[in-house]
Amino acid sequence: MQDFEVREKCYKCYRPKCSCVCKYTIKPIKTNTKFVILMHPKEFSKTKNGTGHMTNNSIENCELHIGVDFTNHKRVNELLNDEEYEAYVLYPGDETIKLNTQKLPTFKKSLIFIIDSTWPCSKKILRLSSNLSKLKKVSFEHDKSSQFKIKTQPNQYCLSTIESTLCVLEQLNKHKIENIDKTSLDNFINPFTQMVDYQINYISSEVMEVRYKKPFKKFIK
Repeated sequence: MQDFEVREKCYKCYRPKCSCVCKYTIKPIKTNTKFVILMHPKEFSKTKNGTGHMTNNSIENCELHIGVDFTNHKRVNELLNDEEYEAYVLYPGDETIKLNTQKLPTFKKSLIFIIDSTWPCSKKILRLSSNLSKLKKVSFEHDKSSQFKIKTQPNQYCLSTIESTLCVLEQLNKHKIENIDKTSLDNFINPFTQMVDYQINYISSEVMEVRYKKPFKKFIK
């Protein structure tokens, strides 16, 4: 029987401890906006990505829940029924509030649900979750290319969860809903870039080992 190496896991970023990125979350950002990450179970089972966990760890006023149908999810419904918040879901479309040009109302605190999943699974979550499908949708326009170099995106301008959240924070900053300094915004994406660098280095090392038949060190700088 073949023996498989069991790698210890960090239960904060949910990556193997050898490639844990928690130390690169310098300080979680404080926001006026409440963020809720809704992670599909398939996304939770992945070990190489975890940008939803990174996002959750990088924002103080954030929480994460795993599931597909959130219709009867106790905590999600508590938040939706909380009169302190005006709830939205981050999702593209023609009839969305474009944060580039439209400001969210400020008579209540904003609550933004962010779906952490593939596009087909995201559609399924919204279709099954009747409490979420009724919410107003927010989106943004951008000309950025994802820095997720180790993953093929459906199209040029698709972003990872943490990159999308950064774009939202930048737009909320522009509208004075948030007041986050530039250094904090720059540091926000740092765990993600370190993870990508690690994966690129790992893949490069594997190629070198095959070519030269000798081990090369794999590391996070």
